[in-house]
Amino acid sequence: MTPSDDPAALDRFLAAQEGTHDIALAELTRGRKQSHWMWFIFPQLRGLGRSSMAHHYGIADLDEARRYLAHPVLGSRLQAAAQATLAHPASLVEVIFGPVDAAKLRSSATLFAAAGGDSDVFDRLIETFFDGQPCAATQARLGKGSPDRT
Repeated sequence: MTPSDDPAALDRFLAAQEGTHDIALAELTRGRKQSHWMWFIFPQLRGLGRSSMAHHYGIADLDEARRYLAHPVLGSRLQAAAQATLAHPASLVEVIFGPVDAAKLRSSATLFAAAGGDSDVFDRLIETFFDGQPCAATQARLGKGSPDRT
């Protein structure tokens, strides 16, 4: 069993979010990220970040991203965090997250938009905060060109 198809692999996110998810959601509701939770609240593809945290919480591939979205706790938390972010459409994403974490949000939204699911919340994040332009590095790692967003 590879890490991307090991159901227990997602446990690292549950452990990290214990006691942190509510803080993250409160910060997003206020429109300003202030503490350190980006890696495990809005994960991105492994290999995009260089830190040990980025590697540990990096999503291996689209299959793992789909399992994350389908997870009854993680998927709903990710959706809630995305919705809380979208509640501030007039704000610059760099004001909400800072420039480094804004780039991570773009990567995460691109990954989970590609993973599909029942919601368009990740497409809306890309449209609202990134002028409809997904993360090119994420798309390249997924082997995808720019999707048609019309």
